[in-house]
Amino acid sequence: MLRAAFQIDFSDLKLNVSQIEKAIGYKDGESHETISELIHKVLQKAKSECQVKAEYAVFPVDGFNNDEKSVQISGLVFNVKKIVYGQIKKSDSVALFLATAGEEIGIRSREATKDGDILTAYIYDVVGSEIVETAADIMQNKLKEVIVSGGKKITNRYSPGYCGWDVAEQHKLFRLMPDNFCKIRLTPSALMDPVKSISGFIGIGEHIRYNPYTCRLCDMKDCIYRKVRSQT
Repeated sequence: MLRAAFQIDFSDLKLNVSQIEKAIGYKDGESHETISELIHKVLQKAKSECQVKAEYAVFPVDGFNNDEKSVQISGLVFNVKKIVYGQIKKSDSVALFLATAGEEIGIRSREATKDGDILTAYIYDVVGSEIVETAADIMQNKLKEVIVSGGKKITNRYSPGYCGWDVAEQHKLFRLMPDNFCKIRLTPSALMDPVKSISGFIGIGEHIRYNPYTCRLCDMKDCIYRKVRSQT
């Protein structure tokens, strides 16, 4: 089985104040100096504390069920629903991926909340999200290099909890990666711990395409992938 794990240096994320301001919702030049300074402080703290990790493992596809919009991998049936199914249905294998910003960023956010500093807590939360998504981008690019060298292509990445895919299906996904390098644990309700973590599928094959996220087909407004699409 093709598998790789990455301990990602914070400097490789190339995060900066402007990027975090944009993630918060500011346009260029709109942010107040106080906000910029606070973001800078949070980024410096994250640089010294965060243990950023990502990994993938490639599994052959057992089969697809067009009626159920599901895919079977290692005997487990994933009901990925219409949007995700449409992107991966021509795959011959699937990369399961995990990425995490580590637990430190969540701890800092909770501490700030407890101290009544809601703004700092919010900025830690946004920075944590940007860390884990950028880590996933790095992981995905490394996977793409390997797959393209073998004459195949990859799809975009898709996660339980988005595009109609039930978040509870993360329990199945983690059954395939019980010894995950990222040290991510699941709660009974399928939430990840550390909270700033993501998981999901990337399709692999000769006849698939890397498509933009099909957000027009989905009514989930507060979606990380909708944000990605709006910035491309």
